[in-house]
Amino acid sequence: MRHTFLVTIISFYLCCAALTCHQDNKTFKKSGGSFEENFGKEASYALGMDIAEWFKGDNIYPHIDDFVQGITDILSGSETRFTLEEAGRILRQAFYDLAEQFESASREAENAFLAENSKKPGIHITETGLQYEIITEGNGPKPASSDTLRANYKMSLTNGTVIVSSDTRGEPEEFTLDGEIEGLIEGLQIMNAGGKYRLFIPSDLGYGTEGAGEYIPPYATLIFEIELLDIIRNN
Repeated sequence: MRHTFLVTIISFYLCCAALTCHQDNKTFKKSGGSFEENFGKEASYALGMDIAEWFKGDNIYPHIDDFVQGITDILSGSETRFTLEEAGRILRQAFYDLAEQFESASREAENAFLAENSKKPGIHITETGLQYEIITEGNGPKPASSDTLRANYKMSLTNGTVIVSSDTRGEPEEFTLDGEIEGLIEGLQIMNAGGKYRLFIPSDLGYGTEGAGEYIPPYATLIFEIELLDIIRNN
């Protein structure tokens, strides 16, 4: 739910600003029980599209009639069902309930994927819940946590969306295990240099309940296809 907080704040302050303008500055003047429009029809429609896109991106689908009535009552200075303070409390509770529903559905989807994936031939499961598949077994040494590794990799979501890949750089990546997510640290230390594995990293070993940035959602199982090319010993 990337924009929920922003949408709430913007909507709240737009309503406050509109009410203040009407009561104090008379920017919106009543005309036959309504208010004078000072925003063009095309711009108004575009504003509706913009707000709706925010809502849709956060899986927020309000009762349209009540949503429009709330906007109309504020802009026209009509009596509202709630005070702004009461409205704020109602919104916070609604967003809290929506977040709980989203988290529950996301966790169920992740558990279902991992359960199904674990049944596939060639899948190994560690005590932590990390799942991995050996594509090519290496015959070199295993990395230590202090080593610098050189590898080709691709990280994607379970729906196939590629988040990052060394292919876009045109050359292998060099990095240390320090600071990486738990599932990647564990998976790489299972591998031998020269090997290529596919790691299925549960969110508990990845970015957890918060996700990361714009592209990794909460409760995301990450799929790493990684080829460990070299190990540079750092004594």
